[in-house]
Amino acid sequence: GKEITLLMQTLNTLSTSEEKLAALCKKYAELLEEHRNSQKQMKILQKKQTQLVQEKDHLQSEHSKAILARSKLESLCRELQRHNRTLKAGEEGVQRAREEEEKRKEVTSHFQVTLNDIQLQMEQHNERNSKLRQENMELAERLKKLIEQYELREEHIDKVFKHKELQQQLVDAKLQQAQEMLKEAEERHQREKDFLLKEAVESQRMCELMKQQETHLKQQLALYTEKFEEFQNTLSKSSEVFTTFKQEMEKMTKKIKKLEKETTMYRSRWESSNKALLEMAEEKTLRDKELEGLQVKIQRLEKLCRALQTERNDLNKKVQD
Repeated sequence: GKEITLLMQTLNTLSTSEEKLAALCKKYAELLEEHRNSQKQMKILQKKQTQLVQEKDHLQSEHSKAILARSKLESLCRELQRHNRTLKAGEEGVQRAREEEEKRKEVTSHFQVTLNDIQLQMEQHNERNSKLRQENMELAERLKKLIEQYELREEHIDKVFKHKELQQQLVDAKLQQAQEMLKEAEERHQREKDFLLKEAVESQRMCELMKQQETHLKQQLALYTEKFEEFQNTLSKSSEVFTTFKQEMEKMTKKIKKLEKETTMYRSRWESSNKALLEMAEEKTLRDKELEGLQVKIQRLEKLCRALQTERNDLNKKVQD
């Protein structure tokens, strides 16, 4: 419970879901490493326990052999006693009795030494058996504690997995919302682009029309210039015609200036529309790059989720085994 609380507090300090997911993956890797170390330690303890059991069996077999040798020595001792009684009962020479007595003493001393050695070995075996029994009890207690810790860690890992699944669902929901917002932005961008394209085409058409009008007016200006020259030649003949022509020339000049202003205005509008179109194209390129980045992140998250799911299934299978 404390570890889950600390983990939740740590996740709450993080701002983005990617950092939270990275923190969860790091915590999961640490727990997995601790789990593996616990398994290795448990395998080592199990191996040591197996060796101790084998050694205990070996000592028990040696103890059985020592008991068997002791029984054989006791039978030899009884046989020696019967032999001594037989020698005492018989009527033999004193020399032979002395020799038999010396042999009996040698056999008795040798038997006593052998019996002392066997007794010493039995005491040593009993001490080693008691030590082995105590070590077996300690190992059993440690194994029991390790199993309890392992079960607690499994519960903790399950809780972390459940929390990670909830976190993943939240990330998926946010990702879907971001995709919808991106789709809406692309549609809006496409509409604005179409509108700007139409406006640019219209501006270009008006610019062409104004160019044609300008050409036409220049032709008219040239024609009026020729007429003006003719009028200058005939100025002496008709001042009224000259005044009228001058007024028409002034009107035409004003009209030409007005058309030039309109041409400049339409040209500036066309340039601004073209510039806005380029900006929209750059913005679309940036949006496409952001979309590709989001798709790469989605693919990485999916791969990570699949890897975590596979590893979780493997861990659950191991735990069941």
